[in-house]
Amino acid sequence: MAQNQQRQAESSIATLTANPAIDISTSVERIAPFHKLRCTEARRDPGGGGINVARVLRRFGLDAKAIFPSGGSVGQLLQQLVKEEGIESLSTPIPGETREDFTVTEQASGGQFRFVLPGPALSEEECQALLDALDRLEPRPGFVVASGSLPAGAPIDLFARAAGIAAANGAKMVIDTSGPALAAALSHPLYLVKPNLREFRELVQAPVDTEAQRVKAARELIEAKNIGMIALTLADEGALLVTRKEAWRGRAPKVKPVSTVGAGDSFLGAMISRLILGRSHEDALRFAVAAGTAALLSPGTDLCRPEDVDRLLPQVSIEAL
Repeated sequence: MAQNQQRQAESSIATLTANPAIDISTSVERIAPFHKLRCTEARRDPGGGGINVARVLRRFGLDAKAIFPSGGSVGQLLQQLVKEEGIESLSTPIPGETREDFTVTEQASGGQFRFVLPGPALSEEECQALLDALDRLEPRPGFVVASGSLPAGAPIDLFARAAGIAAANGAKMVIDTSGPALAAALSHPLYLVKPNLREFRELVQAPVDTEAQRVKAARELIEAKNIGMIALTLADEGALLVTRKEAWRGRAPKVKPVSTVGAGDSFLGAMISRLILGRSHEDALRFAVAAGTAALLSPGTDLCRPEDVDRLLPQVSIEAL
């Protein structure tokens, strides 16, 4: 019985989203200034990095508890949409109205326009409520994923404090954010960090134009900051996965993008879904690259679809570096 409970705890996942949103997506024939633009029917999805990761994990048969703040009528709708996706959530109340983002696709050109609205400011007390919710989770999660941007008012070290809670509770911490919030999070041991190339360049402040430079910079960061591995996403070029002693290059198959929203979240959710099952790093990278590519085929903010991932998986090439 005790061993079963331990295995359950080690395989449980919590996601933390500090700046969630409802993602609205629609399309118009052509975008032109000063005209009334008739849109197709809007789609609404629960959004924000951690929530999206939980959505992806659910599609691959894994349950994650999503922790996020919510406020106002939009926040109530966000909670409902998360529930409809079969995701258990722990929402902390805030007085501000949860934000909305919207994506508009121009049908004539296939171009996608993304409008990201600011979220409500969070006070120190409201941020602490998020951290307390994480710290009180039972059973203790084996993985904690902090993903997405920080809202106005939130301390830069919010995810660092979450990493401290994860470390104290014996959980593996995964970080997907950028800028000062990412730099601050490196003050604690991290299991996995997933920057894109722009975020990585800002973080290491070193040349990362070649593959060799990227691997070298990743290794130096891993050694300096006690990181287990770095998954560096490279848009349509695929991704690199680097550990202290090994590195792999994953190359994505070429597809015609329908939407670029959620590709990084799909990549991360898919990678965690394999790592938590004890699969090899190569297998996790292959699955993640397939999922990130599959997200490009889904409209709006729908993220990756398992059937697309299965179809693309044999087309992903993995090379040990």
